[in-house]
Amino acid sequence: MNTFLKALSCISIITLISCQSDKKLSKDLDSIKSSAPLTKEFNEYWYSGKAELSSYKLEQSRYGEIRNGEVVLVFVTEPFSIKKQVKLDDPEKAGKDNISVMKLNQVRKFTTGIYDYSIVSSTFTPVDLDHHPHTLKSNTSIQEWCGHTFTQFNLGENNYHMKQFSYFEVDGDTEKDIPVALLEEELMTRLRINKAQLPLGEVDIIFSTVYSRFFYKKLEATKATISKTESEDVIKYTIQYAKYDRKVTIDVQKAFPYKIQSWTEDDGDGLITKATLKKSINEPYWNQKKTSDEAKREELELQK
Repeated sequence: MNTFLKALSCISIITLISCQSDKKLSKDLDSIKSSAPLTKEFNEYWYSGKAELSSYKLEQSRYGEIRNGEVVLVFVTEPFSIKKQVKLDDPEKAGKDNISVMKLNQVRKFTTGIYDYSIVSSTFTPVDLDHHPHTLKSNTSIQEWCGHTFTQFNLGENNYHMKQFSYFEVDGDTEKDIPVALLEEELMTRLRINKAQLPLGEVDIIFSTVYSRFFYKKLEATKATISKTESEDVIKYTIQYAKYDRKVTIDVQKAFPYKIQSWTEDDGDGLITKATLKKSINEPYWNQKKTSDEAKREELELQK
């Protein structure tokens, strides 16, 4: 009888520990998942066959000076392969491998002296955050006259597999696994999907690949605190990193469709990078390739 009670006690303890572990994992995922089912308003806007194109005035800190430039944010939903982590050519045949993602292409351009910078980031976040709470893929390419780099994150079972290829010795060609955490690049896609809401308090986050390259910081999951303040029309989020001298703010509309109004990046060098919304339109840009379509660039107030 004593042996039976001891065994039963051990089983109870193991079960309790397992349940507590499961509850903690569930709580962590709940803090970043979608707060409500997708609405008719969301579906009509994001599945209309158009992308949302927004232009921003850019003031970019680089080499101790502020450089004028511009940013374009392209938000669009796409069918995506979970296994291959690429856009599906024939989603109807993909079955359960087909998932809808919110894609963000961020195109940032500015000039330093005689030469140009062009930075493109692409982020793919599942629309159904309840069942797929983590961004599946994100990559960034940085091109300038000295050379270029390419960095990509792919979601695995328990980590992000990161690959980086670079012209520069300090970066080199790198491949490693990083524990799953929020990506700084995915904060904007989450805001668009999740009714302008981000998890608050201390979170694990992998900082921007642009910050990593510009300040020679090795990419890792690190602690940051997310806080917010609200005005009548806008929610301002502040992301303050604990170990790094980096603070990011994002201003987002309170009302649907929760457009990004502006953002700043303060890296402790006395200068602040800032992007401010100029114009936003919805267009099927992939079909607008003719010279007559260049009028859309004027509508977006893009630089020549």
